[in-house]
Order: sequence, then C-alpha cells, then structure tokens
Amino acid sequence: MALHFVGAGPGDAELITVKGARLLAGADVVVYAGSLVDRELVRQYAPDAQVWDSAGMTLAETTQVLAEAVLAGRRTVRLHTGDPSIYGAIQEQMAELDRLGIGYEVVPGVTSAFAAAASLRQELTLPEVSQTVIITRMAGRTPVPERERLAAIAAIGATLVVYLSVAMIEAVVAELLEGAYTPETPVAVVARASWPDEQTVAGTLGDIAAKVKSAGIGKQAVIIVGDVLKARTQGLAAVSKLYDAGFSHEFRTMT
Repeated sequence: MALHFVGAGPGDAELITVKGARLLAGADVVVYAGSLVDRELVRQYAPDAQVWDSAGMTLAETTQVLAEAVLAGRRTVRLHTGDPSIYGAIQEQMAELDRLGIGYEVVPGVTSAFAAAASLRQELTLPEVSQTVIITRMAGRTPVPERERLAAIAAIGATLVVYLSVAMIEAVVAELLEGAYTPETPVAVVARASWPDEQTVAGTLGDIAAKVKSAGIGKQAVIIVGDVLKARTQGLAAVSKLYDAGFSHEFRTMT
C-alpha cells in the first residue's frame, strides 16, 4: 500500500486538488502539519481516519507512524501545507522511506505565493517588466547559502516572493535595498492567503515595514516585491504576444 504526500493548498479547503481530496477522503491514516493545515480540512474529507498532528513530532516519530501504517496495509496520507516541494521538508522524509523500502507518491498543491497573487489579482510575470519569479526566504534559524542572500538575489530585479520572513520585515527591507530595488519599489504582504482572516498590506520598500507592524502581521505571510505590482495602479508597460492579432503561432495564424 503506497503512501501519498499531499499538498493541502494554502488554507481554503476548496483549494486542495481534486486528486488530493480524493486521496484524503479515502485515507485510513492522516498525518498532517497541524501548525499550518486547518484541522477542519481533515475533518471535512477524512472524518473517520486516524489522525496524527506532526507539529510536535520529530522526523523519526513521523517516519515510524507512516511506516507502520503503510506496512499494516492502511491507506496513508501525509498532508502538507501548500505545495510539499516548497519548504515542506519532505526530502528527508522520503529519504527515510527509501531506506525502509516504502513506496510513495507526491501530489502537488497550491502554494501560498499563488494564492496571494490571486488575492491581489496580480500576475507575477509581465512583458517588459519581469519574466522571472524567485521564491526565497530570509536567513534565520535556518541558514541560506551566502550566494542566496536577499541582497544578491535582489540585484537581478525580478519578481521576488519571500516566504517565512515577515517577522524580520525590517531586515528583509534592508537587504533588498542593497540590491537593485529602491525605496519606491512596490511591495505587497499577504498574510494567511485564502483563509477567512486573510490580511493584505500594500506599500513600498520605503514604508512596508511600518505598515506590516501596524497591521500586526508577524507570521504566515508572503512578501511579494517587484515592479509587476505597478500594473494595477499605473497600467501595463506592454501586452503579451499570446493574444496579439499580429502574432502567429502553432494554434493561430496572423490576421
């Protein structure tokens, strides 16, 4: 019996994928990240499953629960917030399962960056503005390689999505200003994207730290930085070729 790592999505129970919901509904055992995944999601889809909250568990304890469930022939779901591949710490879990010879499948989910963009009604890639999106985090208790310091990444000038760092917003701003960004660079902070208590704060690198502190946002937020955010207030710098009548491609000839 295979184990499934399932992305729960960013918060809204309806944003779990169809496949993820089906697997969750059929699970005998669910191990979920209770610090980030809404317990109601588990109650809704798997009311009769045996449920473990991994928030207070170690890697060894989590692996033991998963392994015992699978070896007992029980349908098992390891439920992660957002998409498991983004700051989900699943590689180490998979390594342990590989060592034990236990099979598994990873089912992707909607990460909070995209839920935040949807809430902002904002595209993250715009022609002649930015065609690159970088997902990163500030160094904290978990270090980042020196080459990936925010100041170095900011030098690219791309659209930047910063996870797990809103509690250090002043330090985030300071590092970004060392790069290509200026105090006028637009910023949006979305806390608990897609949850009922979602908060959004918009500003610039010059004032966002004060606004975030005033709003009382200290965790579970993504910080989106870049000139793409100007589109809703200042208009588009250019439109894409995708629907341009003067541009032909495999599915449409030029008119």
